[in-house]
Amino acid sequence: MTHPLFDLSGKTALITGSSRGLGRAFAEGLAQAGARVVLNGVNPQRLEEAAKEMQGQGYDVLTAAFDVADEMAIKAAFDQFDADGVAIDILVNNAGIQFRKPMLELETADWQRVIDINLTAAFVVGREAAKRMAKRGHGKIVNIGSLTSELARATVAPYTVAKGGIKMLTKAMAAEWGEAGIQANAIGPGYMVTDMNEALINNPDFDAWVKGRTPMRRWGLPEELAGTCIYLASNASNYVSGQIIYADGGMISVL
Repeated sequence: MTHPLFDLSGKTALITGSSRGLGRAFAEGLAQAGARVVLNGVNPQRLEEAAKEMQGQGYDVLTAAFDVADEMAIKAAFDQFDADGVAIDILVNNAGIQFRKPMLELETADWQRVIDINLTAAFVVGREAAKRMAKRGHGKIVNIGSLTSELARATVAPYTVAKGGIKMLTKAMAAEWGEAGIQANAIGPGYMVTDMNEALINNPDFDAWVKGRTPMRRWGLPEELAGTCIYLASNASNYVSGQIIYADGGMISVL
């Protein structure tokens, strides 16, 4: 039985970029805590497959296929939620991409694409959700940052800039929307076992670097982030806002 403070029964959570990877883990965690979850992505077939798998486990799951880099599509999705009577109580801004290239070789269009999906989308989706949360007097926003919200690494400049921006966007949301009963916080994952990191995991030198640099001496698993997300989405964190919690095996704490 879920502790009452962490019980999300009766709540609806939208998780962007949630057909697989970290987003899927967040969705499953929130569903396990009792929430109805809305999966998002740009591939309707993949979303439906993910939804059927979760529904087969007894979870209440909806889908919303839209591109988080398309402002009009975001507005249309929230208008559809309104029309369908779907009130988003919890938003997890998870959608993101990575693009690795040295800055001297980086095209502006590639820079902008990463910023648009990893940062600007969190603002636009967050704004649409917050408009409706504010009218109801409550809401939880969980933005997904990264170790690179604090630390830089070569060849991932746009990702680093976007995730640094997520940290400050979270604080700005907390500052502006707290009076309306909205708490905004962020999670900063460390190096996780995901499809996006597959090439790094399979690189012996990089794998050794991650394990040597992380006090826990291993990569993180997506499901290990679910508890932090549940906490930030639940009544257990009602007086917590504007914070970023690093779930990184201790990496950010050591030199």
